[in-house]
Amino acid sequence: MEKKLLRDLKGVGEKTEKLFLKLNLRTTEDLLTYYPHRYDTYEPAVSVRELTQDKVQAVAGVLSQGVVQTRVRNLTILTAVVVSEGEKLSLTWFNAPYLRNTLKKGNSYVFRGKVIRKNGRLCMEHPEIFTPAGYEEVLHRMQPVYGLTFGLTNKTITKYVKQLLEEMPLEGEYLPEDIRENYQLADYNFAVQNIHFPKNQAAFFQARNRLVFDEFLFFILAVQRLKEKVQAVQNEFPMKPVWETEQVVENLPYHLTHAQENVWHEVERDLCSHRLMSRLVQGDVGSGKTILAFLAMILAAQNGYQAALMAPTEVLAVQHYQALGQLLEENHLEHCRAVLLTGSTTAKERREIYRQMAQGEANLIVGTHALIQEKAQYQNLALVITDEQHRFGVRQRDALLERGPIPHVLVMSATPIPRTLAIILYGDLDISVIDELPAQRLPIKNCVVNTSYRPKAYQFIEQQVRQGRQAYIICPMVEESENLEAENVLEYTQRLEEIFPPDIRIASLHGRMKPKEKNQIMETFSRGEIQILVSTTVVEVGVNVPNATVMMVENAERFGLAQLHQLRGRVGRGSHQSYCIFMQGNQEEVSKRLKILSQSNDGFYIAAEDLKLRGPGDLFGIRQSGQMEFRLADIYQDASILKKASEAAAEILALDPDLELPQYGKLKEKLAKYMKYQLESLGL
Repeated sequence: MEKKLLRDLKGVGEKTEKLFLKLNLRTTEDLLTYYPHRYDTYEPAVSVRELTQDKVQAVAGVLSQGVVQTRVRNLTILTAVVVSEGEKLSLTWFNAPYLRNTLKKGNSYVFRGKVIRKNGRLCMEHPEIFTPAGYEEVLHRMQPVYGLTFGLTNKTITKYVKQLLEEMPLEGEYLPEDIRENYQLADYNFAVQNIHFPKNQAAFFQARNRLVFDEFLFFILAVQRLKEKVQAVQNEFPMKPVWETEQVVENLPYHLTHAQENVWHEVERDLCSHRLMSRLVQGDVGSGKTILAFLAMILAAQNGYQAALMAPTEVLAVQHYQALGQLLEENHLEHCRAVLLTGSTTAKERREIYRQMAQGEANLIVGTHALIQEKAQYQNLALVITDEQHRFGVRQRDALLERGPIPHVLVMSATPIPRTLAIILYGDLDISVIDELPAQRLPIKNCVVNTSYRPKAYQFIEQQVRQGRQAYIICPMVEESENLEAENVLEYTQRLEEIFPPDIRIASLHGRMKPKEKNQIMETFSRGEIQILVSTTVVEVGVNVPNATVMMVENAERFGLAQLHQLRGRVGRGSHQSYCIFMQGNQEEVSKRLKILSQSNDGFYIAAEDLKLRGPGDLFGIRQSGQMEFRLADIYQDASILKKASEAAAEILALDPDLELPQYGKLKEKLAKYMKYQLESLGL
């Protein structure tokens, strides 16, 4: 499909275009791959007696009286009553006077909406209206529900996705027929249509499986290209062991674990060998990966080279920079000069840092993806370290490799991935695992509770604060959503300010804040000036506040196990006992997933159990897990598809490594577009 700007779509004006840009949707391709995050399924209508409060449901009944219209200020309110099996339900609509002539007393209808209780009675506000025959037509239909921003409705996004699918020719099939047959894959155009507007559940699964397969296939092919590129060059940065790294290890206020020592020896051996290092260090949250990264950077600097450490967020980049600076100062390493480069760096500071990097004055560079922007030039970049690899894709690594002679690459990840999957996903990297936590770390105490426990949880948090500790409270959303019943950061923060005493400072943090604002909040929290931080999962990645001892996760059932484990890793980083409270909303029984989490702090065990538990039933809320760089695919949920895509990639490359055969022509074009599109989305 030809990529156009969204403003070229009929009806998209400047205002709507700006709203789409808030969701990072600029082109028609962006919109087409902006998949629904869940589906609203039209279930069979029930009687009034069977309705459940706080749920969207359909009720079939007879209108027992005419529609009554009243006015309050400038608001027109219509009310009616429907009777079903002798039970009554009140209905209310706002500013819909036309309904007076639409709804007739004594006629049968199906009303669908959220059920709430007012003055002791069940009612629906602004329900959809169907004739019984009309509801039969939509029964079991899956309506897409998209992620929204203020001012942009689900109806608007749905309208333009439909328009795009109807008016613009889609791409032709690019997978060879034998691959589609061997792996039972749907046609690409069918998949795109049915991921947005599934005809039924079977069509949805067919569509999703095909698109997930494609995401994995392109990723694996890109990884293999990167591996070939690295293997084809010689190591232009030979190094020798230096005594300064041994000095740093001896001066640490703690002893490295055996696992840390083993991994450091592997990294040091790689850097001092004749070949380029391409290594993944996988370690559970709190296992001590960062100190190994610092040692590798010091080794490079003492050999006369530059090293860059790239973090996924500014908050984490700042923390790394401060920790590295302190380590250099304590060990009097004057030859190591560290600089920080992020999106918030001022133009004047940036120009000076660029100069120092280009001339080799700065040899340890810490930052975000600003490190791989075009203007960032290095004199002799020998080592590139990326932190939290699942937030950095193969394209970002590839971009760093274009900065001159190909450097050594060290990738760090706290995301526990079973080794069988890690070997596929990190096909270009050797794998090291830190499977041991520091001896001084106290195991986190976990509990899974329902919402009735919330007052006790607040009391416990206040007790911890009075003892000088701090707490995180995690919500799944930034603000209230009409499509999702879950806690949100903005309202929750206001509520807590009314509940807790005024001397306890509460603040909020979320991804919509500007980087500078987020950094200020985190720095204030790190200094202990904020006692309770209400946040989305923006704190999931690597934030280090040793004084925080409580992590409370609202609507914990809405998060994946791996993500919950990552969040839990924000506490238990100091000498005090830490606690994690998983608050389960709208479910009476504790889910199996949360039970696993409450019984173990071992990320690799949790990842393995998560893999066993995932089933196709989980898919109807398309959980975009954040792992790696996939829009739809989930490495745990879709492990079987990942393995099939890996087999397919191996078959293709064994037969035609350069994709020169006619049957792979369209696939080669698509892979090139995929690589280019990913780089463009990063501004590279």
